[in-house]
Amino acid sequence: MILDLFAIKDKVAVVTGAGRGIGAATAVALAEAGADVVISSRTETDLREVAKRVEDAGRRALVVPADLSELDAVAGLATAADGEFGRLDIVVNNVGGTYPRPFLETEVDFLEEAFRFNVGTAHALTKAAVPVMLRGGGGSVVNISSVMGRVSGRGFLAYGTAKAALAHFTELAAFDLAPRIRVNAIAVGSVATSALDIVLTNEEIRTRMEQATPLKKIGDAREIAATVLFLVSAAGGFVTGKVLEVDGGTQAPNLDLGLPDLS
Repeated sequence: MILDLFAIKDKVAVVTGAGRGIGAATAVALAEAGADVVISSRTETDLREVAKRVEDAGRRALVVPADLSELDAVAGLATAADGEFGRLDIVVNNVGGTYPRPFLETEVDFLEEAFRFNVGTAHALTKAAVPVMLRGGGGSVVNISSVMGRVSGRGFLAYGTAKAALAHFTELAAFDLAPRIRVNAIAVGSVATSALDIVLTNEEIRTRMEQATPLKKIGDAREIAATVLFLVSAAGGFVTGKVLEVDGGTQAPNLDLGLPDLS
């Protein structure tokens, strides 16, 4: 059956930023498809709730609370997976993000930190995961990028630049690691997570965002999780080095921060 291609029974995954939103939805989706999951974020209470959902799906969860802005901490998740489960097949680099800032308030240090948090962490975990994956025959990596890595919008200089770099990192890493490890990314649009709570609880702003999105809605974290599952499973077995745009058809920013026009 075609649905069998989406099964990842007895695989082991690491999902970063897994306490809420896309990371939590992804961890649960992978468990429902048959994988045991290492989940990590800052807040242990959030992770415990996700772990309960993983266990309800009949799989095991290893909870690793950590500050994933620290490269040693994020790289250590590969070792944790190997130590607990004896293998590692899937990595989902979901840690990242950067607050918007006006251009003249975006210092070089802020730009460098955005690059480190969005790209450096993905490289650190992927690099640590590769030897473990190869020992088991191969694996799959999915990087969570953003629509802002390919469109323009005021205030997103650091974030958009970092996510664009992550997208190209994906293409380059895929070439380096083929054929045994596949590397792909998802350019995510506006998704209903806690990161957008302030926006989504404002009916006027939410309506504007929906109207500026061709599909006329805000995305659901499960839609991103389903795309991750496709990419890491046999269903996506002929896909590598690609950035899938899961953004409701967005061709321009659908979030106006109201920052000043310097002209």
